[in-house]
Amino acid sequence: MKRIAIALLTCLLLVGMCDLQAQNKTPGKKPTSSKSSKSKSKVPTKPKPQEVQLPSNSNDCIFAIELQPDVAFGPTTAPVGAGRVQDVMRDKSNPWVFEYEHNTVWYKFTVPYSGNLEFDITKTDPKDNYNFIVFRYTDSYFSNRIIEGRVKPIAACFGAVDSAARIGTPHLGMHVKDATKQFIDKNSSQGFVKSIPAKKGEVYYIALDNLSNKGSGHTIKVSIQVDSYEPTIIFWDNELKKRVDVDLLILEKNTDNRPIVKDPRFRAGKVKFVPNFNYTLYAKKEGYFSVYKEFNSNIFREDTLLRVMLNRTVKGTAFNINDVYFDDNGALLPESDTALLNYISMFRNHNDITLQIKGYVQSYGVDLQRDMELSLKRAQSVKEFFVKNGIEESRMTVAGMTQNEIKRSAAAALNKGQSFSETKIKLIITGITEQ
Repeated sequence: MKRIAIALLTCLLLVGMCDLQAQNKTPGKKPTSSKSSKSKSKVPTKPKPQEVQLPSNSNDCIFAIELQPDVAFGPTTAPVGAGRVQDVMRDKSNPWVFEYEHNTVWYKFTVPYSGNLEFDITKTDPKDNYNFIVFRYTDSYFSNRIIEGRVKPIAACFGAVDSAARIGTPHLGMHVKDATKQFIDKNSSQGFVKSIPAKKGEVYYIALDNLSNKGSGHTIKVSIQVDSYEPTIIFWDNELKKRVDVDLLILEKNTDNRPIVKDPRFRAGKVKFVPNFNYTLYAKKEGYFSVYKEFNSNIFREDTLLRVMLNRTVKGTAFNINDVYFDDNGALLPESDTALLNYISMFRNHNDITLQIKGYVQSYGVDLQRDMELSLKRAQSVKEFFVKNGIEESRMTVAGMTQNEIKRSAAAALNKGQSFSETKIKLIITGITEQ
């Protein structure tokens, strides 16, 4: 019995060894090693941008998606189908439209200012075959007229599915440069049609068709090209000597306050401005005064850099104001409004800040009492102007120069040959309350 047991155990061990050898000799598999192998670290892949879902009805002209100028739309999901109706279909009278719609999406765009219409379409999958047609809006019956074939395209770009010149090209669209034709047939290797002049208020429709079934989406960006200024804008902390990122909004007043920049973390970069247009700039950053600035783009005719200084909301921070003007009795003159309104806009947006307004005079100290009174009257005049323009009186105190300050200033001018300080008003942060 003992021998039989040993024989059975030996058989089992042999069978196990055979199985192990068979596994190690399996085609496509490497023999297992008893030595531990180090695992290779994976290179992190960049996450793909989230796709914009195309509305289910956007493949019909009447439900065209509204595009914003200079704002990319996409990457989108893939357009699927032709919608409820075939809006366009080729015939002898209308050769520059799709033979029929495959997988379409319709876009519309309102021109904010006159210039050259331009747009760029980036295919998510370069192998997809996209075609497009451009129409100029006519009237409230536009969609019906499109279906009836009564609106002629102003530009079109076609390509055949088997066109090697078009497949694999990621971009197509309408450009000012490097395009000579407004209509491109399927035998052409070009992907861009010639730009057309567009007037403010005109509306254009773009029908985009993906001939590739089960294809991918795209990104589209429309703009109006004009001669423009493109200065670099930088937000600067002069105390720390470095750039600061801000929550930035720039509005174009000539186009009903169209936002041309909307960036919660803007530090520096080029911005395009249309000549002779008016703009409003808002910038905010925790720990700093908000910036409000109105300007005309013509300030960039010579300057290619706009450095915006940021001031910290820290107790003790002082702002010296030179370009304010008073009469002999300390009353504020109208010429001072521009300089003071800039500071009013700063403090109006920060109700948690209290400040002192201190007046200064340039004096040789002949009549110290009068000089002290005059400096205080100047400060009081500025305070009244601030109250008149929306700053709570309770947030402000006033002060003038002391006798010693006037004497030191006069001695420096007389004995040391120094010039008087040009500061006429100083705003000093005296406190920051919790909101």
